[in-house]
Amino acid sequence: MNKKEIFINGALNDNAIWRQILGICSALAVTNLMLNSLVMGLGVIFTLALSSFTISIIRDYTPRRVRMMVQTLIIASYVIMVDIFLKAYYPDMSRALGPYVGLIITNCIIMGRAEAFAQKNNPFNSLIDGVAAGAGYTLVLLLIALVRELMGFGSIFGLQILGDWWVSWSIMVMAPSAFFVLGLLIWFINYRYYKKPA
Repeated sequence: MNKKEIFINGALNDNAIWRQILGICSALAVTNLMLNSLVMGLGVIFTLALSSFTISIIRDYTPRRVRMMVQTLIIASYVIMVDIFLKAYYPDMSRALGPYVGLIITNCIIMGRAEAFAQKNNPFNSLIDGVAAGAGYTLVLLLIALVRELMGFGSIFGLQILGDWWVSWSIMVMAPSAFFVLGLLIWFINYRYYKKPA
């Protein structure tokens, strides 16, 4: 695969959320606002890209029986960097995201890409794959957040779009709405793009 194919595959064709149903906990938890979703997505892109890159560099020197511990340590190091950065420069955002930044460590997408791609490919391709998988994750978060914030608050990225006539749907601010929107999104994409011929 060339680099363009790696990116398209990671971000769209094999999107971790709508094709593999991975990493949906945070996708459900932080998508009530678009800004929260964007920051969470950027944190995952940073962690995924750099952890895949690092794991690929040391893959030939890591004993197979301890590789999972090494991978977890690498991923945790990058997540801690994101967490410290948010606490230092964006404390309000850090409080809004709560424990979900720290829980990036347990995101199945990151461990999945480390095992499936970074362990078998060169560092640069692993970096591209990490960026692509993170971008695909961020895309899904933003699509869910777009619906929830617009219908729940009448705004997008905090800018009021719908006027006084709009009656906010309070259910869209609550967590269950993320299940509904994510379910509909997964159904639509799989029906529209991955439907097998009868």
